[in-house]
Amino acid sequence: MSTRTLIRGGLVITAADETHADVLIEDGRIAALAAHGSGPAQSWTADRTIDATGKYVIPGGVDAHTHMELPFGGTFASDTFETGTRAAAWGGTTTIVDFAVQSPGHALREGLDAWYAKADGQCAIDYGFHMILSDVNEHSLKEMDLLVEEGITSFKLFMAYPGVFYSDDGQILRAMQRSASNGGLVMMHAENGIAIDVLVEQALAAGHTDPRYHGEVRRALLEAEATHRAIQLARVAGAPLYVVHVSAQEAVEELTAARDKGLPVFGETCPQYLFLSTDNLAEPGFEGAKYVCSTPLRPAEHQAALWRGLRGNDLQVVSTDHCPFCFTGQKELGRGDFSKIPNGLPGVENRMDLLHQAVLDGHITRRRWIEIACVAPARMFGLYPKKGTIAPGADADVVIYDPHAEQTLSAETHHMNVDYSAYEGRRITGRVETVLSRGEPVITEREFTGRSGHGSYTPRATTQYLG
Repeated sequence: MSTRTLIRGGLVITAADETHADVLIEDGRIAALAAHGSGPAQSWTADRTIDATGKYVIPGGVDAHTHMELPFGGTFASDTFETGTRAAAWGGTTTIVDFAVQSPGHALREGLDAWYAKADGQCAIDYGFHMILSDVNEHSLKEMDLLVEEGITSFKLFMAYPGVFYSDDGQILRAMQRSASNGGLVMMHAENGIAIDVLVEQALAAGHTDPRYHGEVRRALLEAEATHRAIQLARVAGAPLYVVHVSAQEAVEELTAARDKGLPVFGETCPQYLFLSTDNLAEPGFEGAKYVCSTPLRPAEHQAALWRGLRGNDLQVVSTDHCPFCFTGQKELGRGDFSKIPNGLPGVENRMDLLHQAVLDGHITRRRWIEIACVAPARMFGLYPKKGTIAPGADADVVIYDPHAEQTLSAETHHMNVDYSAYEGRRITGRVETVLSRGEPVITEREFTGRSGHGSYTPRATTQYLG
């Protein structure tokens, strides 16, 4: 059965332009756009008509950095693929790219198959996978080629977490050389984990056990140093590089310097670095544990450099690094020892709204909002133009967004499976009203009308951001 949906009267915003247009959807794809009130638009008929008068019509968000059900620090991220993708939809995100994890000593394929199994039949929205390389050796390097052919076209390595995910410079160089030949994109967690571990040990020995010391030992200079080193290794390998969760001014400066040389080096930041700071880590009692993530929150003065990087395209993407752990029973594992607090924040539901608030606050334009939240992540990770835009032929992942509605962010009203909000009590303007995923309503006028299993696995092309 062919189904047609018509969205009438809204302001269609893409990264390229803003137009008052009606949008015709047919069989899960965008079929056509026409100026509101024009002859073509008036001739259209549909099974379902959505009135978007006074609202924005925007592409569904692409969150290219999530960790559903991630095992970490002796526990698991509290959102499943079912709860996490539902929360993403509530926040106007219609595609996530999650991280499958290779266990040391095991094949990439084994880790990837485990993530396929976790997500299969559970997701409310579409999803893809990156692959975390925990064990770079001849076998895993060969497997990288096979994964790229299968649509897993990006690989994350860690300069942090010795004994868990850490790769040394030689392993990183080999993986980068492989990606240079197979078209994959290396994603780097850039922090000097060896040096950080020394500072952690010294802090604990001095009795500095509170959550705020998590931020103090993970120095901005050690993020900048690792970012610089990753860039030089990528230059040696002749490979592009994408640095995840950039939090510090000094790290932005390293990316800017590389890009000024014309190098294919890219960076993402996350809402927590744009809207939160070390003041949150220093909240009294053990409250600061809620804000422990890595890279850590920085002093508020770093935020200006991040916004400048986003405006000037030295940072291309805002993802969430959504990795939620409940305060009760999970974050509490680190009482008396900040190094045992599971690292990660909830945020998949809040990204689109917080970035809209940034538009109102004058940090970015409306089109740049769509660029960094939808288009750039889709292009960076081989999903464009199927995802990230509203254009004929694209998947009908569409959000009707009310730019005037006011809301207060709170754990009492969010849909993430976590017992606190990192943005508790924050008042913002702008709210998702209706969400379509491939033309199917997932959120309908602030009610969840989707289902687990609607979301489909989406293989990805190699990065489309080069050149």
